[in-house]
Amino acid sequence: MDDVNHAQRFTILWAVSTVIAMVLVVTIIGPWLGPPHGSEGASSQADTMTVMALIATPVLMLVGVYLVYASIYFRQPKGGALEGPAVRGNARIQTTWIVITSLMVLSIAAYGSIELIGKYGVGSGSGPSPLTVPSGKKLRVQVIAQQWYFTYRWPQYGGVETPHLVLPVNAQVEFNVTSLDVIHSFWAYQLGVKADANPYANNIAFVKPTKLQTFEVRCSELCGIWHGAMFDHGKVVTQERFNSWMSEMQTKFAAATKVLPPFSLTYLPEPTRRGG
Repeated sequence: MDDVNHAQRFTILWAVSTVIAMVLVVTIIGPWLGPPHGSEGASSQADTMTVMALIATPVLMLVGVYLVYASIYFRQPKGGALEGPAVRGNARIQTTWIVITSLMVLSIAAYGSIELIGKYGVGSGSGPSPLTVPSGKKLRVQVIAQQWYFTYRWPQYGGVETPHLVLPVNAQVEFNVTSLDVIHSFWAYQLGVKADANPYANNIAFVKPTKLQTFEVRCSELCGIWHGAMFDHGKVVTQERFNSWMSEMQTKFAAATKVLPPFSLTYLPEPTRRGG
């Protein structure tokens, strides 16, 4: 056993197991990471998580394989309580570890920043002034959170406010998320959108749904006793079906629309509520 080159053997085992693990991450684990591919942002999130998992895999396998290897080859023999050799440190190994892990962390930070900036926040709220804005025509939807439900106001359709969210497929949507009372969080998981809803604030998130689907809308910020019931289903439909639905909503809520205050990006919370 003394003639065995443990470093060489361990390196080979680690390299082989890492390659196998990375293949499994791409083919089996990757498709389950992140939200379903219901929008461009959701697909970007899923792809980013897969890349992160691939970067982390060699480190995970290094620790895991070493624990198994050491347990098998370096375990203490029966019948004795032997003291291992004194290890004072290895400058080469320590330096290599620090350099490699630092480069990995910086690479992940750079990659994540580029994805967030280049993909318009990939579904996260970016405040009232996003760093990047998609070009072209956008469907503006104001998400109004309150205890304990969301409503949706459509400034491009006369300011009508609806109790449910319906979006046309392949349309670039600009969510303007705000609150009438406490802090909430608008989370449309299948679309890859999650943006805080704060009183006195407008939080912008972009999304482009890419397939017909039903998606969940939840509040993901503890907002009171009925927080768990702040839940609804939205739909992504064809442009024709959306136009029909919107026409129906405008007719149905015409009386309510007349008494609503003019559209605003934020509203006063209680006790004045939407007093302007």
